[in-house]
Amino acid sequence: MDIGAARGWLDAHVNLESTGLPAGADRRATAPTLDRIEALVDLLGSPQESYAEIHLTGTNGKTSVARMTSALLEASGLSVGTYTSPHLEEVNERIVWNGEPVDDATLAQLLSRIADVEEHLPARPSYFEILTAAALEWFSDVAVDVAVVEVGVGGTWDATNVVDGRVAVVTNVSVDHVEYLGPTREQIATDKAGIVKPGSTLVLGETDPALVPRFLDRGAAAVVTRDEDFGVTANRPAHGGRVVDVFTPDARYDHVYLPLHGAHQADNAAAALTAAECFLGRPVSEQVVSDAFAAVRSPGRLEVVGHQPLVLLDGAHNVAGAHALRAALAEEFPESERTLVIGLLREKEPHEMLEALEPKHVARLLCCRPPSPRALDPAEVAAAGADLGIDPDRIETYDTVDDAVSRARAVTGDDAQIVVTGSLYTVGAARHALVHGGSPSGN
Repeated sequence: MDIGAARGWLDAHVNLESTGLPAGADRRATAPTLDRIEALVDLLGSPQESYAEIHLTGTNGKTSVARMTSALLEASGLSVGTYTSPHLEEVNERIVWNGEPVDDATLAQLLSRIADVEEHLPARPSYFEILTAAALEWFSDVAVDVAVVEVGVGGTWDATNVVDGRVAVVTNVSVDHVEYLGPTREQIATDKAGIVKPGSTLVLGETDPALVPRFLDRGAAAVVTRDEDFGVTANRPAHGGRVVDVFTPDARYDHVYLPLHGAHQADNAAAALTAAECFLGRPVSEQVVSDAFAAVRSPGRLEVVGHQPLVLLDGAHNVAGAHALRAALAEEFPESERTLVIGLLREKEPHEMLEALEPKHVARLLCCRPPSPRALDPAEVAAAGADLGIDPDRIETYDTVDDAVSRARAVTGDDAQIVVTGSLYTVGAARHALVHGGSPSGN
């Protein structure tokens, strides 16, 4: 298959990222299983057994931690595969080797291999299972030293849990994906704890005493915990990012520059440094840390893509993420008139999301439909905005992200701000329109 045929074949498979569960459904009642992905990687020769892995989960920050960890390991001289999800614009973004996404020709070859063995599987694999297997296969093909693997949702029943992570990283636990993981933080923590394998090292970013035992009970050989064994001692905004002081179990790093916005990125950096050191079994040199972090980019996460007006993209898709965005706006960006472009998925409660973003600072609220079958009707978001006290005359709805972004640029002055948020689907579409001038082809 060429890349066009391969993408078409992939898109014909069930994609819960895109469609979600039917309204009112609960995945916990549908006997989740790893049987399909286990059978698939077995047919491919168990590629995940040919290299070591670092496995990451958490409600927020996973992708940033994965990218930072990979950068640190690459700068330390290792060959590194990185698997993240979802993508913003092109599916190739998910599968990366030494900082470069898989090219179209290679991706087509990988998908063709999986298509060739599909008939021998006990059941048809999902979109995410296929991409997970493709990533694990490619990392074996190019003989990586280590793969940094981010879960899709949860942990226990996520397709990535066919890997046996030498290091398991948990960034944090908040309420999200309740239809998959359960409505309480305790249930969510239990599901995420499934990536912690006996004998591994656990880098635990969640500190809630009610949740920590759920991770400790998994049999890790060693546990390093945020604020005790690793953490942040100073965290200051700087031009284009942050300057932070962080510590790990074996070292301290002062005045480290991160070209990323948001105070939470310091926590992500501390977790990534700790994960890298736990994997390497030694501290990372200050020069490696400086070089690696200076090169890190995290598109769609508090990313500035324009000036006059300031245009900021942030994929906050849950209440905790919205609070982090709000804090970053308050600390790092000058207070000015703000146009908020927001598009939510149907699982999100619009009042909660808007309230977390402090709507009283919004000069205009432009509600749009993300490019996903799971999109929440923008009229519902607009109604929530009115309920929260935004003048209805300052609220507008749009059927596409492109239209909302175009309107935002037309009505926002050079000394004001445009903030696009609510979903990675919304941000991906906005990024493509703003940076590349069109709709993404890889979603």
